[in-house]
Amino acid sequence: MKENNFSSVLKSVQKPGRYIGGEYNSVMKDKRDVKCRFAFAFPDTYEIGMSNLGVRILYDVINKDKDVWCERVYAPWTDMKEKMEQYSVPLTAVESGDPLSAFDMVAFSLQYELCYTTVLSMIKLAGFPIWARERGEECPIIIGGGPCVYNAEPVAEFFDLINIGEGEEVLLEICRLYIKMKEEGRYSRTDFLREASHIEGVYIPSLYDVSYNEDGTIKEYRSLYDDVPAKIRKRIIADMDKAPYPEKLVMPYIETVHDRIVLEVYRGCIRGCRFCQAGMVYRPIREKSPETLCKQARCLFDNTGYDEISLISLSISDYSELPKLTDDLLSWTDDAHVSLSLPSLRIDSFSEELMQKVSSVRTGGITFAPEAGTQRLRDVINKNVTEEDLMRSVGIAFRGGKSNVKLYFMNGLPTETLEDIEGIAALSKKVIDEYFLLPKQQRPRGIGVTISVACFVPKPFTPFQWEKQDSFDTLLEKQAHLKSCITDKRIRYTYHDAKVSLIEAVLARGDRRLAPAIAYAVEVGATFDAWDEYFDYDRWISSFEKAGVDPAFYTTRGFGLDEILPWDIIDIGVTKAFLRRERDKAYEGKTTPSCAEHCSGCGANKLGGKNRWCK
Repeated sequence: MKENNFSSVLKSVQKPGRYIGGEYNSVMKDKRDVKCRFAFAFPDTYEIGMSNLGVRILYDVINKDKDVWCERVYAPWTDMKEKMEQYSVPLTAVESGDPLSAFDMVAFSLQYELCYTTVLSMIKLAGFPIWARERGEECPIIIGGGPCVYNAEPVAEFFDLINIGEGEEVLLEICRLYIKMKEEGRYSRTDFLREASHIEGVYIPSLYDVSYNEDGTIKEYRSLYDDVPAKIRKRIIADMDKAPYPEKLVMPYIETVHDRIVLEVYRGCIRGCRFCQAGMVYRPIREKSPETLCKQARCLFDNTGYDEISLISLSISDYSELPKLTDDLLSWTDDAHVSLSLPSLRIDSFSEELMQKVSSVRTGGITFAPEAGTQRLRDVINKNVTEEDLMRSVGIAFRGGKSNVKLYFMNGLPTETLEDIEGIAALSKKVIDEYFLLPKQQRPRGIGVTISVACFVPKPFTPFQWEKQDSFDTLLEKQAHLKSCITDKRIRYTYHDAKVSLIEAVLARGDRRLAPAIAYAVEVGATFDAWDEYFDYDRWISSFEKAGVDPAFYTTRGFGLDEILPWDIIDIGVTKAFLRRERDKAYEGKTTPSCAEHCSGCGANKLGGKNRWCK
């Protein structure tokens, strides 16, 4: 970036600290000493991207290779973007301030489907063609990764290379291949991508042809060459105790979303909630030992000075050694005035012991996720919690000084009836009643219950991946019906915008024919669609119409059980047969026990991984 333009721009935008770089613990290298320059791009603001654990881990991993320099890139907020376009300032990396055209690779982390327009906006702002097929030898290799790439098809044609699964090992393998081919004098964009397709976990969309049936369903995925795999198997880190983890964190100059130490306790989930994509795609379960976690926590505390440690996983209370871990951490965190938080506690494992141990649970509120209002529907989705579990947990919370309870639910779930919707209101009222069952002297003051209801989106690689999504009108009717059922003023009702959920479903379940629609949306100004103030439903519908896409084909139609699905080219370990069995059990109202109780043969054991559950 030209210094005079940069200075002029910074003086006229909000939060210039987002763009100036120079943070404590950021990695600086001599450009002349590195053989591959790697830009890690996060398609959201600095404050959100700086809080992302995956970015922190991969930034540290890649920079440990002396031949590679990984720098960070974040989406400029709309005021900054406008000024950059006005002054012809390209998108630059935070560390060096160099434009992305100076890099060999630019990797985007796709955390949420509605960030796709922000990705394309960043690619355009960098001065690159948005379509992979239009990029020449002078362009960096554009890489996609993150949870959304388990169905990358809607954005596949915008990326040169897609990393399926965990990136700690595979990204370095990609960099080493690039360096090797450059040093041997045999690098070209085409030859590199062909050879990179041989790396497990690497998907090169341009090396596959997709054909369609007359009814619009997918006919076939075909690799163009015999040496290109027919399916791409995701990569995992087998032993979490040996997995790389940062010893230092880049310390921001401005407040970020999560200014704290984040300890990743384990990956995967022993539960099998049938709506939950993360619970399937992150299998098999792999835990870290308490000794490793305590060592990492102490190291990060010493190097950052943060006064809060957040223990994260999909369900922290399912960690098999949670009592030992919390005891070991409390042996020094209390004296150091460091608080612990456990943000993902299950209803059926909440206890007074945890209330006493974890300081963040001594605040005024607590959150639980029953997901459905009736036991019948909770059995359908395999939530494996009961009303009794919830009442026991809120009772503990009330006795521990909690006065505000937040409950997460969904509407639009498969087999849902109006009785299930009414059950949400009834269950919330029972939480209020539980409060008044306590003797007056034991009650905290000011009881309040907030219910937050999301619209169900049938996601890839779940037992509900074949299901249809409720229509927009049906979702609105259900939201209105629930509102009419809530009569207690102490219950606050919030719900997700059904329009957002509809677009999310199209992007989550779509195929390559959606790409022109996403490109059209960006052409007419779409960016930051994950932010309510910039999401424009009518713009999306207009873009679909212009591209000849019918959103209902991916939502209210549902998918046939024998249909080739857009994501069938990916192998996550969990078999399609297992997902089908779970779907059948859902319609029978039968539950499946957790992996800790019984191995149900999901198939993830074939990926390996150090764990105690897979048989």
